Amino acid sequence: MKQFIKVFLISLAIFSTVIITGVFTYAKFTSPEGMTPLPDEENPIAADEEEDDDLTPLEKAMRDSHRVNAVLLGFEGARSDTIMLASFDRKTKEANIISIPRDTYYKRDKYATYSEMQKINAVYGSEEDGYKAVMKAVEEITGITVDRYVAVNYNGVRAAVDAIGGVEVNVPIHMKYTDIYDKPPLYIDIKPGPQIIYGDKAMELLRFRQGDPGYPSFPNGDIGRVEMQQQFIKSAIKKSLSLKLPNVISAVYPHVDTNFTITELLGLAKDAIGFSTDNLKAQILPGEAKLLGNNPPLSFYIPNGQEITKYVYELYHVPLTASTEEENLAHAGE
Repeated sequence: MKQFIKVFLISLAIFSTVIITGVFTYAKFTSPEGMTPLPDEENPIAADEEEDDDLTPLEKAMRDSHRVNAVLLGFEGARSDTIMLASFDRKTKEANIISIPRDTYYKRDKYATYSEMQKINAVYGSEEDGYKAVMKAVEEITGITVDRYVAVNYNGVRAAVDAIGGVEVNVPIHMKYTDIYDKPPLYIDIKPGPQIIYGDKAMELLRFRQGDPGYPSFPNGDIGRVEMQQQFIKSAIKKSLSLKLPNVISAVYPHVDTNFTITELLGLAKDAIGFSTDNLKAQILPGEAKLLGNNPPLSFYIPNGQEITKYVYELYHVPLTASTEEENLAHAGE
């Protein structure tokens, strides 16, 4: 079924489980030529003191922050149907993952209102520099500056799962689904309960959304699938921390497209020491699903600008005062 996440989409969620701790525990290293340097851990980029008066408290907090933000992408053809914004504070070792639904509304003036092209998953395949375009879209929707990107292909799935020896999860329902028209045909049959998921089973777990007749489905559809992905990621990160992370990164890196280098990632791995999944928080971008348009109506996920603003202020530990309560950081207008 077209509604399911395809192979390229699933690879991101699995890849994220084994590499995210390295990517977002960035310490000091030499930035490769042509890349914008990330803030130095001990000496954050300092702005001209004369410009301080022009910055809001949030802008100052972002400027002085030790956070590294990267967008994680998985694909279904030319569409980036899995988009996650991962943020790691190198000083406090706190990590946050925000899943951005594929139907998230992102207005682009050159396309018809409420068309498929106004969904964020259409940005990558329709812009000249797809990665930069997606990073810009995520920045405008969330109000958070994005430093890096990581995208994964199909071969990264097996490499990642093999590298960590499977992932322990508690499957909430009997996941039973058949699609003989998929290429190749899709057969999902995973019994409920705690178990270790390997290889193709991991892909099936993360692709599942609705069951065959007589079998249960996620009551909240695509959102339930995203929640399952997040549970899987937290469990796999916890396991990854007990492994030799440089070996894991070396196994998976050839299958990814990123503006991190292998040298950087191997250097980051050592800084995962001390990170705990207790410091990892995952959530879905605040918003709600709506049917919009008339020819025919399409399902969109409309970001809630006020709730996103509150989230960003909390992320950077800036008090949301009365003067900022009405501020809307997100480019989320219909």
